[in-house]
Formats: sequence, structure tokens, C-alpha cells
Amino acid sequence: MVKKIPSKADLREELDQQLDTFLDKGKNIAQIPRGVSSRDGATEPLKADTWQMDSKKTEWTFLPEVVDTLEKRRQEKPNTPVKKSRPKRKLIYDDFGEPLRWVWVDD
Repeated sequence: MVKKIPSKADLREELDQQLDTFLDKGKNIAQIPRGVSSRDGATEPLKADTWQMDSKKTEWTFLPEVVDTLEKRRQEKPNTPVKKSRPKRKLIYDDFGEPLRWVWVDD
């Protein structure tokens, strides 16, 4: 049996029911006027995200010998692509020589 997808009207009705249950428990909803932001009373700018690099300048350490070694290693690798063999279909027989099933094998 396929589960019925709720329509927008069903979702709206369920939300209204949950809201009525919330208000019946004696809780209230604060009304916030349009255009008001949580940043209105801020005294300082937003802080930069922690993932960003520091703006402090640091000295770079150059390692030309390491770069040269890596370049030599890269050039020594053969550029010919390695041929990958594709799997092949193989028929499996039972003890009496009757075919049972096909399997894929890597050769």
C-alpha cells in the first residue's frame, strides 16, 4: 500500500492544531514587528568566521629542493594509461554438467 502524501491543506490543518495545543498549554507567542533585526542594538561588527585565515602577514618558507624532488618524481612516472580488464561473464555448471547460473569474474 502506498502512503498518501499530505496536501498543503492537510499540513496547514496539522500546523493549526499544533499551534492551538501550544496556546492551550498557557504559552504565548511574542509578536515582533516587521523590519526589526536582532542586530539593531549591536555595538560591534560581526566577527569573522573561524575558518577564514588570519589577516596577519607571515613570512613564507620557500622549499625549492622539495618542489624539485616532487617534479622529478612526477616526470619519472610513465604516461601510458594502465589497461583495466573488464569483468567477463562465466557460466557455472552443477555436478551433472547442467548450467546453473552466470557469474561475473575478473580476469
